[in-house]
Amino acid sequence: MTYSHLELPDSKTGRRRIPLPREAHDILMGLPRLQGNPYVILGNTEDGHLTDLEKPWRRIRKRAGLEDVRLHDLRHTYASVAVTNGIDPFMLKEIMGHKNLSTTLRYAHLADDAVQRAAGSVASRLAGALQAQTTARHKLRVVS
Repeated sequence: MTYSHLELPDSKTGRRRIPLPREAHDILMGLPRLQGNPYVILGNTEDGHLTDLEKPWRRIRKRAGLEDVRLHDLRHTYASVAVTNGIDPFMLKEIMGHKNLSTTLRYAHLADDAVQRAAGSVASRLAGALQAQTTARHKLRVVS
């Protein structure tokens, strides 16, 4: 594994190559390893790997005080932060490993304030156009 990609031979959508930022690489490389075991996250046997993250995730949530956070919520959060910070949805689709853009967009919940700003921007433009039209009509009546 290089720091730029993580190879998953079998994922929900088949073989997958995931972008691996330096921060994630450093965390994974800091995990304990057993000689002869090719897996990054060790399982219960010397040559095995972890196959179920639910038990460790429950411990992590409890320690962090996040009892109601599901593991899958991390994907939603990642996608929402990415879209809110201007990451193109098509690029995010590739990062997330989705086959369809519609799947990515379901994950990407925009922050309420960003939606409010966008709606306000459109409303301001429409109000400005209507005001300009009303002013122009008023000037025509005054001149006539």
